[in-house]
Amino acid sequence: MGTPSLTEGRGPVRVGLLQMTSGIDPLANAGMLVAAMEQAAREGAAMLFTPEMTGLIDRNRARAAAHIVGEDEDRVLAAAREAAARLGLWVHLGSLAIRPETGPDGRAGDTRLANRAFVIDDTGAIAARYDKIHMFDVDLASGETWRESAAYRPGEAVVTVECPVGRLGLAICYDIRFPALFEALGRARCDCIAAPAAFTVPTGAAHWHLMQRARAVEASAYVISAAQSGLHEDGRETYGHSLVVDPWGEVVLDMGQAAGLGFATIDPARTAAVRGQVPSLANKRSLGGDLPSPLACT
Repeated sequence: MGTPSLTEGRGPVRVGLLQMTSGIDPLANAGMLVAAMEQAAREGAAMLFTPEMTGLIDRNRARAAAHIVGEDEDRVLAAAREAAARLGLWVHLGSLAIRPETGPDGRAGDTRLANRAFVIDDTGAIAARYDKIHMFDVDLASGETWRESAAYRPGEAVVTVECPVGRLGLAICYDIRFPALFEALGRARCDCIAAPAAFTVPTGAAHWHLMQRARAVEASAYVISAAQSGLHEDGRETYGHSLVVDPWGEVVLDMGQAAGLGFATIDPARTAAVRGQVPSLANKRSLGGDLPSPLACT
C-alpha cells in the first residue's frame, strides 16, 4: 500500500485556495497570483492552491498563442517561483498552458500544448509537474462546443509529490470524472488530491460537488479543488465553488462564486480516523486494467 506519508506524526496544516476569474493578460493574472501568495503567507498558510489555467483563459487561439511559451519563458511560472522563494511558501499552480519542446513520445511533431500543473516548493524549485490526462471533447446541450484535444495533448503519467499536506496526488478538472485515476492515487496512499478546475456552469451545477465528494470518499483523502469563477474577458463563464472535501466526504470549505482567497485546515488525524473506520484501500482487490503506478516526486 506504499510507504508512510510525510503527514504521519504531524499536526494540522493550514492551506489557502485562490478562486480566480483569469483573463487574457498573463501579467495581470500573475499579479493577482503573487498578491494572493503574499496574503496567504501573511495569514499563516503553508501552501497555496490555484485553479486550472491560472495564467491565461482566452478562447481566441490566435490571440492566446502569443502568450503561450515554454516553461523557461513563462512569466507566470517565473513570478510564482520568485514569490514562493521570497515568502517561503509552497504553491500548487493548478495549471498553465505550456508549449512543450517535444512530442509526447520524446520526438518533435506533436505541436499541441500541455495543460500542466506545477508544485513549487518554498525555495522556488519545481517539485513536480503533471500534464492533464483526460481531454474534454463535447458538444453541450447549451450550444457550447469544446475540443480540448485539438489544442492540448494528453498526459501519460500519474503523479504524486511530498509537500506540506503530506503526499499530494495531482489531477486537473475533467480528470475528476475518471475514478481509475483517483483509485491509482488512493493506492499510492495520497493524503490529499489536488483537482483544480475551470468547470462550465451547466456541468458544475449538476456534478461538481457530487464528484468532488465521491472522489474524496473513494481515495480516503482530502480533495482540494481551487476553481475559476465568473464571467471571463473572453466571454466564457465558469462555475466557481472552490472546495476542500475531507476523506469522509464532508465539505470543509466552499467558496461560492466570488473571486478571492479562502482557507482550510488539513488534519492528518482525520484521514487516519476515516481509513481506520472504512478501510477500503486496504480491502481493495485488483480487477485488472489498472493505470500505471504513480510517479513519485520527492
